[in-house]
Amino acid sequence: MASQQQQQQPGGPMSQPGGPMSQPGGPMSQPGGPMSQPGLQQQASLQQQQQQQQQLLSQQQDFDPVHRFKMLIPQLKESLQNVMKIASLNLAHNTTIDNGIKSSDTTVQRFDKSLEEFYALCDQLELCLRLAYECLSQSIDSAKHSPNLVPTATKPDTVQTESMSYSQYLGMIKSQISCAKDIHNALLECSKKIAGKGQPQGIM
Repeated sequence: MASQQQQQQPGGPMSQPGGPMSQPGGPMSQPGGPMSQPGLQQQASLQQQQQQQQQLLSQQQDFDPVHRFKMLIPQLKESLQNVMKIASLNLAHNTTIDNGIKSSDTTVQRFDKSLEEFYALCDQLELCLRLAYECLSQSIDSAKHSPNLVPTATKPDTVQTESMSYSQYLGMIKSQISCAKDIHNALLECSKKIAGKGQPQGIM
């Protein structure tokens, strides 16, 4: 009977309004609890991946001579405008001095410094164009001496009917290496013959 009275008591630990299961601020109902941490980790990992992709893209663009050329064109226009502006200011300043008119105390920018900056940008543009031309010539030579593509396992959809097998590609490379060795040996023998003819002969 005593046990039945204890079970029927309304103030038992399971029915208390302030118990651990009915508390609104418990660990299972907290909005910032451990259940929301995986979502934050996924967002942080996605942001890191996006930053890495942006860095790789910027590095590739920096190494691309055509993209570098396009970036330098606005700087070259601005530098040219600056050169013309400084030249006109210097010309007006020198004209006032030649006419005996007292010029203002304001200092005029140096024309030679602005002109050096303009020439430096021109040199960078020339290097970009040379590098782009070398890349184009290498791609043309590669297409000329190895016109057929080699299929790869990672991209089976790109395989064409005119593509050669990997064994054929190795044979072509070996033939090119042997041809280069023959040219090297021929040049070496020619240089030895030229050096032997140039040596003074002994006294007879």
